[in-house]
Amino acid sequence: MAFSSLSDKLAGVFKKLRSKGRLTESDVREAMREVRLSLLEADVNYKVAKDFTNTLTEKCIGENVFESLTAAQSVVRIVRDELTALMGGENARLKVAPRIPTVIMMCGLQGSGKTTHSAKLAKYLKSKGNRPMLVACDIYRPAAIEQLKVVGAAVDAYVFERGTQSPEKTAKEAVAYARDYGYDYVILDTAGRLHIDTELMEELVRITKAVEVTDILLVVDAMIGQDAVNVAKEFNDLLEIDGVILTKLDGDTRGGAALSVRAVTGKPIMFAGVGEKLDGLEEFHPDRMASRILGMGDMLSLIEKAETELDEKKAEEAARRIQENKFDLNDLLDQFSQLKKMGSIKNLLSMLPGMDKQLRDADIDERQMDRVEAIIKSMTNKERTHPDIINASRRRRIAAGCGQTVEDVNRLMRQYEQMKKMFKQMRSKGGKRRMLRGFDPSSLGF
Repeated sequence: MAFSSLSDKLAGVFKKLRSKGRLTESDVREAMREVRLSLLEADVNYKVAKDFTNTLTEKCIGENVFESLTAAQSVVRIVRDELTALMGGENARLKVAPRIPTVIMMCGLQGSGKTTHSAKLAKYLKSKGNRPMLVACDIYRPAAIEQLKVVGAAVDAYVFERGTQSPEKTAKEAVAYARDYGYDYVILDTAGRLHIDTELMEELVRITKAVEVTDILLVVDAMIGQDAVNVAKEFNDLLEIDGVILTKLDGDTRGGAALSVRAVTGKPIMFAGVGEKLDGLEEFHPDRMASRILGMGDMLSLIEKAETELDEKKAEEAARRIQENKFDLNDLLDQFSQLKKMGSIKNLLSMLPGMDKQLRDADIDERQMDRVEAIIKSMTNKERTHPDIINASRRRRIAAGCGQTVEDVNRLMRQYEQMKKMFKQMRSKGGKRRMLRGFDPSSLGF
């Protein structure tokens, strides 16, 4: 996960502060020096890191944290608030044009993920009740139009294309088409280059003159580190962008780009690309990201994801069956299906406070859920409804049917029995508390 190294280093700094009890000014200055080094190692822009830690030092001294019995906690609070401010304070939102359609122009270097994230943005807008249309304005890269058609079909979004005619003419015709056919958002997938050049910028400027662009979004790959900030600055200087989509923020990146982009360009990160699937686009919340960097989790994002992806009626039905002691393997299969909609297990667990560090080196097998599903689907409906009838011969048949071993089937049945015991404890007085005290995450098999 992004920021993992920075999170570890900051946790070490705060641990030292907590061990001191009352703090002196020299303690705070030394801690801020270590924070600055941690930021630089995370590939944060040097000037940004320097200004940030100078501000932190002034705030800590100004608030007189030394006199507090909880001085270390006060320092953490100040760091969290300043990290939030550094990344923009509040999450920035897309503007809406006074009359349809709202036009969003996607730009960036070649390979940054513009086409894929154009489709991700379309899917995001559809989830908000909008009717977006994708427009193929990349006439240079081989198969760019076909790629847009493929990802457009995957998110059920119409793709407007006019072959290799000039991008500005295509954009103008697309806006007229959207207005005639009721598309409220037009997403222009423009051409990228291997580097920023005059020709690229002139074409983008011509598009903005041909149509009234509401938002210009720059797609930047977080994996390129400080170069991502340089790219953002150059595009902003030449084009005056409105916001940034930072991709691969769930990958093995040091996170410096996310902490530097706003300070260097003055433009907000609007979205974060997480995962390869087309639903892997999240609104960027500076306050939530600051909490995650400091190991405080991100419960709000987890709750929002659950509310968006989970079927409330099915959840209520599962809860009722648990209460009535009727939870069977069909219910378990349905719960796995619901959980998979929310994305990576490791990513979900990392949103829980204090879990990110524990999970960082954990060997979580994301495919285990698929294997469990295969085992359950290899059973007859009667076996799923009445698991107690699954004897040794049935287990051998089930294992052969799904390509797993008998031990895999046995393990699933043991886990199912453990879950039933847990549910029974939850129904008993005070059982929920006892269950949580004795809960072992490894019992889920991931």
